[in-house]
Amino acid sequence: LRKKVQQYARHDSSVLISGEPGSGRGAFARYIHALSDRATEPLITLKAASLTEGNYEAKLVGSSNGGDAVPGVFERASGGTLIIDELADLGADAQKLLLGVLEDGTFTRVGSSETVRLQARILATVRADFEACIEAGSLRRDLVAECSTLSLRVPPLRDYAEDVPDLLNYYVDKLVESDGLTFRRFSVA
Repeated sequence: LRKKVQQYARHDSSVLISGEPGSGRGAFARYIHALSDRATEPLITLKAASLTEGNYEAKLVGSSNGGDAVPGVFERASGGTLIIDELADLGADAQKLLLGVLEDGTFTRVGSSETVRLQARILATVRADFEACIEAGSLRRDLVAECSTLSLRVPPLRDYAEDVPDLLNYYVDKLVESDGLTFRRFSVA
């Protein structure tokens, strides 16, 4: 899995990262960005569930009012990476807009006529059972296809339990450093 991620990081194509909730899909997306040529550029994460029917356009493509431009996530991620967390949580209109931007490679801010070029790499996460969402009609097949130039399936932790000690050490070190907690050692058991 790590080898595949390292290969994907060298490309600029969109990546669809599937897996169960809690399997680390977002962590793998950030890892791809960190290994890529875009690592020094912005990394923007969009929680798809945060988009509503009333705000999805402005959040995605931005808005312009009297010459004052408010950039959306596509523009804020320009030169870097945009992670769209959980495609299946996007509403139908937001999916349609996202698909249009990905297909055209351009977008227009709300209230503007100026076309802006998409210059961000798109990494999208989706739950493991996304095919069921497509069959149910809540997720567009063409959007999934557009996002999955490259695809990565992240298995649940129960499928690679040998990594638990390394993950535990990582999080212990992180908590010691960030929260000033006392360092603790854990046995493999």
